[in-house]
Amino acid sequence: MSGRILVAYASRKGSTTGIAQAIGKELISEGYAVDVSEMRSVTSLAGYNAVVIGAPVYTGKVTGDVAAFVTANKDGLSRLPVAGFVTGIAPVYPKTGDVKGFIDQLVTALTPISPVAVTMFAGALDAGKMNFVERSLTSLMKVPTGDFRDWDAIAAWARTLAGKMGL
Repeated sequence: MSGRILVAYASRKGSTTGIAQAIGKELISEGYAVDVSEMRSVTSLAGYNAVVIGAPVYTGKVTGDVAAFVTANKDGLSRLPVAGFVTGIAPVYPKTGDVKGFIDQLVTALTPISPVAVTMFAGALDAGKMNFVERSLTSLMKVPTGDFRDWDAIAAWARTLAGKMGL
């Protein structure tokens, strides 16, 4: 096994960062060279054989960082296999939105790139990291708080990526 994989992510409160790092760790354990970087800090895709893009859902929308990253790196991404994931509370609390809808938003944000794999993971919602408005909305909607990340499911998905990416 060989290849260099970029795991590029956006994160506001750290939950998506942790998932991106877990995916990177799993890929490293399979023998790949992996860089896990906040997508705003990525300046080039030169030298990469594949890219994994991750972003959170906030207020019902996949963060705009994904579309901006795709636009800035369209040429490089068009030549590489790309996988994507979104994080949010919907997998454990469907009242906040439809998982398929959020995955579809991610696919749209990745356009014109056609990802080889997409998924949604439950994230973490920490009231201590929220501002007053976020806490108020969370309370009003009775959204559960806590860390809902399923590390086994994240690792299992990461293990499927090399095959889907043709590495």
